Amino acid sequence: MLEADVFWGIIHRTIFFELLKVFCVTLIAITSLILLAGIISEAMKNGFGPAQIAACIPLLLPSTLPYTVPTTTLFATCIVYGRLSADNEILSLKSAGVHIAHVVWPALLLGAITSAATMLFFLDVIPTTGCLLRNQVVGDVEELLYTMLRKDGFIKHSNISVEINVKSVSGRKLQDAIFKRRSADGKGYDVIAVAKEAELRVDLAHRLILVDMRQCQMMQGSGIAIVDSKIWEVEMPNDWNSAVKHRAMDMTWRELFEYEEKALREKEKISREIELLRAQENLGRGNPNLLRDLYTERQYRDNLIFNIHAEWCMRPALSIGCLCFALVGCPIGIWFSKSDYLSAFITCFLPIVIVYYPLMFCMFDLSRAGKIPPWMGIFNADVLMLFAGGILFRRLSRN
Repeated sequence: MLEADVFWGIIHRTIFFELLKVFCVTLIAITSLILLAGIISEAMKNGFGPAQIAACIPLLLPSTLPYTVPTTTLFATCIVYGRLSADNEILSLKSAGVHIAHVVWPALLLGAITSAATMLFFLDVIPTTGCLLRNQVVGDVEELLYTMLRKDGFIKHSNISVEINVKSVSGRKLQDAIFKRRSADGKGYDVIAVAKEAELRVDLAHRLILVDMRQCQMMQGSGIAIVDSKIWEVEMPNDWNSAVKHRAMDMTWRELFEYEEKALREKEKISREIELLRAQENLGRGNPNLLRDLYTERQYRDNLIFNIHAEWCMRPALSIGCLCFALVGCPIGIWFSKSDYLSAFITCFLPIVIVYYPLMFCMFDLSRAGKIPPWMGIFNADVLMLFAGGILFRRLSRN
């Protein structure tokens, strides 16, 4: 019974539920700040309407968890253990012969729970909602285009070959519209069309944006053509409404294995074709252009495989960050007991912002580029945090 009290007594339950209370309140506050101060304002700048923003928020929330949950865990441990130390609760427990490990393990339990929950979200929910969010933004392509035209009066997108400028938008009608198609070299325009009135329609089946122009003048080179009506077909970007996932971050945990297996098969097939073309080249019957295209295709598969391997390590590495932050937050909060709680949080968070995340994302980029094995680099930030937390706990237990 005494042993049970040591590991789950009243003091432990009190600390744990206090941690949960501060954690929940802080998580709501931080998430709200991120949504209001950053994402919603940026979405409104890009021409999204209130309905589009409201539809995107539920899909966006899971993607913020890998960053808000570790920060919230750190803040909760700093606040709760700083308060305990300021009230001399820690000193009283140590005077009663209770080891410091029995005092701080509720924070480690919270860190372990939040780490497991974050990883659970990473398996399916975060990549699925992230992919749905990107499809939601471009899913109603027609409405998005009209919203941008109403707000800015023009559309200039790097993945759309045609730039659009309008004088006004009346319902679905574009008044005094100018369409410019960028040339292949990107240094000018090869076709310019001026229409008294135009309308945009989207053909998702054929992945086309149909520009229905009336009373228009088309200038191509030195020639000018005047037509009463013309439909101009503009290809949609490949990443709009695509069912194929090209980015590892959009894949669920199971899909990572499936896409890796598929990429390996395709890479092996391409490698055989390359060897065959090399043999033909030695006989003077090679095709240099085809060989170059095959090398490019194989490099694309290599990059996809590197991204998948890096994603396998990045997700648990970000999840373990919750436990690492809790491990560091406890001793810092106790030592800053006589100062304001915000100082303790900033003291912990500044090294994390300056060292932890830059190191992790730097190793992540190197892993995606195939420069280093992912397991060797991405977890370095967590190892560094665990090492720092171990040193702090050792010093805390001696004092």
